[in-house]
Amino acid sequence: MSLPSPLPLPSPPLILGITGASGLIYAVRALKYLLQAEYAIELVASKSVYMVWQAEQGVRMPGEPEQQEQFWREQAGVETAGKLTCHPWSDVGATIASGSFRTLGMVIIPCSMGTVGKLAAGLSSDLLERAADVQLKEGRKLVLVPRETPFSLIHLRNLTTLAEAGARIVPAIPAWYHNPQTVEDLVDFVVARALDQLDIDCVPLTRWQGHF
Repeated sequence: MSLPSPLPLPSPPLILGITGASGLIYAVRALKYLLQAEYAIELVASKSVYMVWQAEQGVRMPGEPEQQEQFWREQAGVETAGKLTCHPWSDVGATIASGSFRTLGMVIIPCSMGTVGKLAAGLSSDLLERAADVQLKEGRKLVLVPRETPFSLIHLRNLTTLAEAGARIVPAIPAWYHNPQTVEDLVDFVVARALDQLDIDCVPLTRWQGHF
C-alpha cells in the first residue's frame, strides 16, 4: 500500500515595504496584483507614510494592524484574495525582523532616499529597515524602487553601495512602448519590472515583442 503524497508546503510570504516617498500609487498597484495572484504579503509602512497619505490623498491611514489590513485592501480594491499581514513600523520584534523567518524576498515601493541612505549605512531604526537589512544579510532578494529626481551624488553612491551588496534597483521610470493610455498603465509598467526582479509575473503588461 503506497503512502499518500505529502501536502505541498505553503509558499513563503513576500515582504512589501512602503516608505514616505511620493507615489504611494506604486505600492497600491503592487499590492493589488500580488493579492489577486494569491500571494501572502507581509506589509510594513514606515512612519512617514501616514503623513504622505494625508498630504497626497487627504486620507488618514489607521495605526492598528487589523485596521491597516482593511485600509490597504480597500485602497487596492481586493477584498478577500491572497493573505495580508500588516505590521506596525515600530514592531522590531515582528517575524520579518528575523532571518529565521523564510520569505520570497522584499520589495520597497516607493523607496525614499532617507531609507536608501540608512540601508547603505547598515542602520535599522524601524521594522522596515530591519527587514530590508535581513534580506541582504541572508542573501535574499531585495528590490528598491526609488522615487526621486534628480539623484544627487550622495544618492547615487548610496544606491551603488546597495547594488554592490546585492539589492536590485528599479527606479520609478516608465516606458512608452506598451502604448500607455492612463496613469495606471505607466505605474503598472514600473510595478511589473520591479516584480520581475523577484521572478513574479502577475501584472498584465504588454511586453516588448521586438521591432515596431
